[in-house]
This record gives sequence, C-alpha cells and structure tokens, in this order.
Amino acid sequence: MVEQWRQADEIISQVTVYSTEDNDPVTIKTVSQDVRCIGIGTDAAVFTLDTLPGYAFKVYSDMAIEKKDAEADVYERLRGSDFFPHYYGKGDKYIVISYESGITLLDCLLQGIPVPEQVILDVEEAREFVRSKGLNPRDIHLKNVLMQDGRAKVLDVSEYVKEGDDKRWEHLVWAYHTFYSSISEVKVPSWILETIKKWYYKLDNSSFNLEEFAQRASQLFSKWKS
Repeated sequence: MVEQWRQADEIISQVTVYSTEDNDPVTIKTVSQDVRCIGIGTDAAVFTLDTLPGYAFKVYSDMAIEKKDAEADVYERLRGSDFFPHYYGKGDKYIVISYESGITLLDCLLQGIPVPEQVILDVEEAREFVRSKGLNPRDIHLKNVLMQDGRAKVLDVSEYVKEGDDKRWEHLVWAYHTFYSSISEVKVPSWILETIKKWYYKLDNSSFNLEEFAQRASQLFSKWKS
C-alpha cells in the first residue's frame, strides 16, 4: 500500500527553497496555490497541502540537502515519543512529518498567553529521551517548542546529531523561573524580543554572565513599561 503522503510528491517537488551562506532565513518559490508555507528556517522551509492536512513537508535548499537524511535518521530514532512530530518518510529533497497544531512559545510571549510549568517539564523530559537515544538535544528555543493544550511538542531536530551544548534551553529555563511570572500575561512587543535576541547572539560564551544579561533585559522592559 502506497503511503498517502506520496500523493503530494509531484507538487512538493516543484517547491524550491533557496538559502545563503550568511545564515539568513531561506526564500521560497512555489507553483501551486494548494501549498502553504508554515515555517521558515535557515536551511529549509515547512509546508502543508490543503488536500493532505495531516502532513507537514520540510523542504531543504540545495545548499543544505545533506541535512535531510541526517534529520530523517534522528526522527527514526525518536519514534515512540509523543514529544516530537511523527515521522512518515522522505522524498528527494524533503522529509514528511505530522502536522502539529498549537502555538510556539515565542507567540505566547507576543500574545500574552501564559506558559504553564508543565510545558517546561515536558521539554526537560523530551531532552532526556533524546539523550537516551544517543543524540544531543540542542537548538531548542522559543520558536521550536509548541504548546498544545498546556503540554509541549518539540520541533526541529536537525541539530541533534551535532556535539556541544549551546545552552539555549538552559538559559530559557533560568529566565522562566527567574522573572517570567512578571510578564506571563503581558503582550511583549516584537522589537523587545528581537533586541534581546541580538544581544544574546553577540555574547561571548567564554565570559557569559547570565545575571548581567538578565539585568540588562530587565532594564529594557522597565523602560518600555514606563
């Protein structure tokens, strides 16, 4: 029996994703009105089809095509966990996973939607599961975690084959427990989040001081509220 998602192969194969060496978000070209882009990264973009609503198709740029098989392998090894999308298969330049509804933690901040602690605990448990499969749970951030009915679903496992701890999730957990309660129901402007993101990326990890960074971010919030 042919998997249902293979009905989309001809349409998805016509989608073109372009990336650059500057690590900017990809640009896309589609030829069908049935195709909808629901996510854009630096190596790939994610699409859904109106005719096959249960699936999501992650299409890679030519420059990042070698990452397709690596990510497919990661999803295969994560089978059995409800914390990640279900993996169905792959085409020449894409992988197929389950479409996951919900709202990212980034959008929760933008819309003032409270994030319960259970979401944080779920991600911690998901990370332990990843380690139990011999993988490295890194690159977990606000855009890569969905909240579904108060529980977490972790997206984008492409970096789990890399070494090293980028500390991104650990720093988010620290921020959650330190001062998130003061802004949990506040709609945080996107420019504030973008400013903090730029500051974070410019930090020297060798001399990173979490308390000083948090104080700087708090001052930015205080100026905005005043």
